[in-house]
Amino acid sequence: MEASLSDIYDEGSSSALSSYFDQDEEETDDSPSLYEHYRVEADKNQKLLRVDKFLIDHLSGISRNRIQKAADVGFILCNDRPVKRSYKVKPHDVIKVMLDRPYYDFSITAEDIPLDIVYEDSDLIVVNKQAGLVVHPGHGNWHGTLLNALAYHMKDHPEFDINNPEIGLVHRIDKDTSGLLVVAKTPSSKTHLGLQFFNKTTRREYNALVWGSFQESSGTITGNIARNPHDRMQMAVFPSDSGIGKHAVTHYSVIESYPYVTWLKCVLETGRTHQIRAHMKHIGHPLFNDARYGGDQILRGVQFAKYRQFIQNCFATCPRQALHARTLGFTHPRTGEPMDFTSELPSDLTLLLEKWQKIGVMF
Repeated sequence: MEASLSDIYDEGSSSALSSYFDQDEEETDDSPSLYEHYRVEADKNQKLLRVDKFLIDHLSGISRNRIQKAADVGFILCNDRPVKRSYKVKPHDVIKVMLDRPYYDFSITAEDIPLDIVYEDSDLIVVNKQAGLVVHPGHGNWHGTLLNALAYHMKDHPEFDINNPEIGLVHRIDKDTSGLLVVAKTPSSKTHLGLQFFNKTTRREYNALVWGSFQESSGTITGNIARNPHDRMQMAVFPSDSGIGKHAVTHYSVIESYPYVTWLKCVLETGRTHQIRAHMKHIGHPLFNDARYGGDQILRGVQFAKYRQFIQNCFATCPRQALHARTLGFTHPRTGEPMDFTSELPSDLTLLLEKWQKIGVMF
């Protein structure tokens, strides 16, 4: 069986290649077209050296094991001929690393995209991200992201390189979730802030509008989160003792109950991908208008045409999952001072709640 490209390169590598292989893989035929990604020419004084060791000395972010696998499937060429991992590189040999996809430059470029900067100093930036803005370049979203905007914002500071993995994003929120993010401007800040997230000492609260009513005013959802085996675009919840996925805990409390939906405060004890969205669906309360988790359907309510039209108007008012990262708190990485930030609800969520506040009069 042909090795997949994600098996060839190191997971978690900070190299541009690793970012590439984190994207969705495409099926290939038995004889795929190969594209040159890296070329290294041995100099005239090159001593005989195995090709896997030779490439380790010349390429960053790729392990010897991955290079060996690449050679095993014919992705390492010497003088345009596939070679085995044990091939000995000689003076003037031209070694190429080939892949079955064209080369793409994954470096993040500066783009003039408006940012709502809540706070900034020499160590960090706190951004209030608008809904619809992708945080990090990825498959289908190579431009127009938060990192492209940050590169532009910091363009006059040559010491800040957005492509340096030792600085930048400390955590993420989904494209269609609005709210607060912290970005590290120095390696020490990223390390310090990253440890706070890892040790669960940050303070994060979200607001969410979800389908359905709650009998209790508060509760806690505990369940491991992992990729849904039936839909890789979703995350799913598994028992804590299943050994599947990562431990996740979400605390919630009711802020306001409306007919058929509830406005919640959610406090994250952990920070997993799609945590609130997956946990809420798991307990039968998908986020309102969350298309990925089924919240873009009429899940509660009456069958009247007027009500159906009301829901469609609500979907149009807030055309994304009704989720907002409202507060963010942490200890400043240099001064040790507690830092706490709160962002106002964006206009789409404010208008959405106003509609639900009036529904009792309408039906």
